[in-house]
Amino acid sequence: MAGMFDGKRILVTGGTGSLGQVLVRRLLSGSDGIPESVTVFSRDEAKQHYMRLDFLHRHAATDEVIFENSRQRLRFVIGDVRDYPSVLRVARDADIVFAAAALKQVPSCEYFPWEACRTNIEGAENLVRAIGQNDLEVETVVGISTDKACKPVNVMGMTKAIQERVFIEGNLRAAQTRFIAARYGNVLASRGSVVPLFLDQIAAGGPVTITTPEMTRFLLTLDDAVDTIFAAVATAKRGETYIPRCPSARMTDLAAYLIGDRPIETVITGIRPGEKIHEILLSEEEATRTVFGADGYYALRPMLPELADPVSAPALDEDFSSADALMSREELAVFLETKIPEVVGQRYLEA
Repeated sequence: MAGMFDGKRILVTGGTGSLGQVLVRRLLSGSDGIPESVTVFSRDEAKQHYMRLDFLHRHAATDEVIFENSRQRLRFVIGDVRDYPSVLRVARDADIVFAAAALKQVPSCEYFPWEACRTNIEGAENLVRAIGQNDLEVETVVGISTDKACKPVNVMGMTKAIQERVFIEGNLRAAQTRFIAARYGNVLASRGSVVPLFLDQIAAGGPVTITTPEMTRFLLTLDDAVDTIFAAVATAKRGETYIPRCPSARMTDLAAYLIGDRPIETVITGIRPGEKIHEILLSEEEATRTVFGADGYYALRPMLPELADPVSAPALDEDFSSADALMSREELAVFLETKIPEVVGQRYLEA
């Protein structure tokens, strides 16, 4: 039986990031079909080099590895989503685009807001423009978004909220292409996420820092994130945003689990600028446009009337917040040991 990626030419912008690398591995695994090619498009040559070696199972390589680039199923192209000509160049040869390039560190975006706008907003516009103005035969574009785009309180979230709208509006400018999005919360064990931070603090002997005792977060793995993205590709209608129905937990419970029996102090540091106590994946306003998608996902219908379908029975009657349906400490332990055993195993190491 043919998979949805069989014979497809796939482009992953920002493909050297934590999500991008897991996404590329899943694509190359053939679990959902064997693509003709997977192209990683990003601006960091060093990250591309080490990713190339990793995927080739090589510790070191001379230039012949780069010269053979065009013959491999996995290909690497240096470029920047801010640069329209380079976006057009790689989009010409794509059937499916996963738009994962972003500035996503909250403090960095606060100190360099215009840079965040250029990558997160202008980058999306360049892709839509390249496809629409040149009648490219791109079948699907998936914008990779974040919970911080919902009721945003920081620059990163604000730019990602507009990015979502740029991609959704792309359906009107490039009728031959389906523009959709996937929105999810913090990813466990990814670069810069809370689990590696807590483990580093524990390994150093503490203290473990928590901004406020009330803080809650949705929990999902990189594979869960890729599952959400693939579910959107498989079933989302034009203009829809897919959201996983993932569990949540208190950060104090997460810290307590990782600390275990060790005599390590927990310190409350206070809310940082631009930080939310609870994550929200769907707002009260969006709840009225939310339906059940395939396989237990929420599907947010677009606001634009040209794309909207009547929603007679919304899936939600209030926002979807990490403060709801929190896991108990026992449920959290089972979740972590099932989802990321290779990481949480570090809690048993001596600090």
